[in-house]
Amino acid sequence: MEYGFGVIGCGMIAKFHASAIADLPNARLVACFDSFPAAADRFAEQQNCRAYHDLKKMLADPEVHVVTICTPSGAHMEPAVAAAKAGKHVIVEKPLEITLKRCDKIIQACEKAGVTLSAIFPSRFHESSRLIKNAIDAGRFGRLTLGDAFVKWFRTQEYYDSGAWRGTWQLDGGGALMNQAIHSVDLLTWLMGPVSEIGAVTDTLAHERIEVEDVAAATVRFQNGAVGVIEATTAAYPGYLKRIEIHGSEGSAGLEEEDIRLWDFKNAAEEDASIRERMAGKTQTGGGAADPSAIGHHGHMLQFRDVLEAIETGRKPLIDGHEGRRSVEIILAIYKAAEIGKSVQLPLKNDPTLKARSKKKSDMIAAADAANASPSSEPVQEETPQTPTEPTNSHDQPAPETLKASNGDSQFQGEVAQ
Repeated sequence: MEYGFGVIGCGMIAKFHASAIADLPNARLVACFDSFPAAADRFAEQQNCRAYHDLKKMLADPEVHVVTICTPSGAHMEPAVAAAKAGKHVIVEKPLEITLKRCDKIIQACEKAGVTLSAIFPSRFHESSRLIKNAIDAGRFGRLTLGDAFVKWFRTQEYYDSGAWRGTWQLDGGGALMNQAIHSVDLLTWLMGPVSEIGAVTDTLAHERIEVEDVAAATVRFQNGAVGVIEATTAAYPGYLKRIEIHGSEGSAGLEEEDIRLWDFKNAAEEDASIRERMAGKTQTGGGAADPSAIGHHGHMLQFRDVLEAIETGRKPLIDGHEGRRSVEIILAIYKAAEIGKSVQLPLKNDPTLKARSKKKSDMIAAADAANASPSSEPVQEETPQTPTEPTNSHDQPAPETLKASNGDSQFQGEVAQ
């Protein structure tokens, strides 16, 4: 069977989805939708597919079997739920959503509709990642002792200024952790297992006019007793490839993007030398370390292939909704631990209340504009942000197609980059 794909959100990441679909022999890009008609039209012309200006009409297209969600992070739930209700299989770009409640609504909608759901984490499909996973499962590491993730990337101020939704809690859902390091958080916990306890510090040190963190460091206790560190930043010039290190009582392995840089075991195996040689030069891109567009699509292609195989066989995809939810939970726990200054236990019972979400990018921009316009040399005093009084999380408000961010960016506009 040939599967027809529809893309919701026609920004930069959608082009990588289109390339991944094109590489699959049993898939075809059929349609696209963006709340900015011109964006949908432009993408459709580039990708030779149908442009829809009405999401309901695209979801009613019988040739669309699978929908990929490429909207900003905090606007994944609405189109994903709509697609599930329309009987379409759903693939959601990372993160699955930005709160546990919104993640759960996507999962529940897909389960109720009987459709397949997958959250995008292509790093799991890299050969180097799978070699380490296989070695862990085979017991080659002995007892796991340390598992670390380092994402020391760089983003310019212009990157955050390029859209009103960037660097906001409402649509980005967080900063260096939720948007950049989440790939490594997922990969680390896939390799090391579930997390039981987290302590953390976060801050905004190198960027202005953003609500979220640009640097974070967390200490982690895994359920198996091992410990580890998660470091994430978008303020490490010039930006370096992400790294994962796994250590145990009988072996160690380390990844730098797709390259295996460390592969040492107490009990040597015949294939070890060839793995060291073969996996030392796998990385072909900048990994997004400094340029968000400097990534490849082969991981997406492998994940899309896994989803289609899951649909055909009735099995779960390697990364289903529950797997996608896990990294969101860990990052929310990091935010809470940093805010209260003490460890947080997992699993979380519900979404943590975060005072940081009261910060508003629009207020920061207005204050900066006022300061620049003021003839006085006196510093402008900013008002202390007020905690929202509404009992529900601000991310849980409805997001219809007409809801706009402060610069006119619609929530169903395509995600531009990580």
